Amino acid sequence: MSTVIAIDGPAASGKSSVAHQLAGKLGRLYVNTGNMYRGVTWAVLNAGFDLKESEAIAAYAKDLKLEFVDEGGRILMLVNGRSLTDEELNSEKVNGAVSLVAQVSDVRTRLVNEQRALLVRGDLVMEGRDIGSIVFPDSPFKFYIDASEEVRAARRSKQGLNDTVAMRDKLDSTRKTAPLIVPEGALRIDSSDLSLDQVVERVLEELRSRGAA
Repeated sequence: MSTVIAIDGPAASGKSSVAHQLAGKLGRLYVNTGNMYRGVTWAVLNAGFDLKESEAIAAYAKDLKLEFVDEGGRILMLVNGRSLTDEELNSEKVNGAVSLVAQVSDVRTRLVNEQRALLVRGDLVMEGRDIGSIVFPDSPFKFYIDASEEVRAARRSKQGLNDTVAMRDKLDSTRKTAPLIVPEGALRIDSSDLSLDQVVERVLEELRSRGAA
């Protein structure tokens, strides 16, 4: 049976880079669930919805055509048959709206079901904000990558993004459905003063100790 390595953490903690590199080293499929929420958010904005129209957004998300393809070891989500670019997924409008769209319960239900279904494709490294707590709570391999607010804000700025990590943190950690938490049993790693390679090696050390790497 396929297994999931769950990588959770707040915005700009480094979890995406860690998960991507880890998947490559272990020969597992990499799944960025944040981009799934960004893809739905892009579609919601493109369709002209007011972000306060949660019921309308929920109905729209239920019928949205989502497809998942393996592209070089990464699972990408097509929205209505379209592969979105990094620029579209990380646009200023999407950055400002994704936490609000992700609060809609039916959006999360739809995407969580899609994420769980990906396990049939093989062993995964899946990263997000609720992987170890909600999507795959029974995974024996859970990690929570964190960093100080100052370090994370500096990382976002270096990436050319100007969304406020403090506001993202508040929205993600206080939402009613699947709030951002440190999953039970997860190893928390503070990446504030560590390089990417050091964080990846720390995860690998833990996996080796459990016979999973």
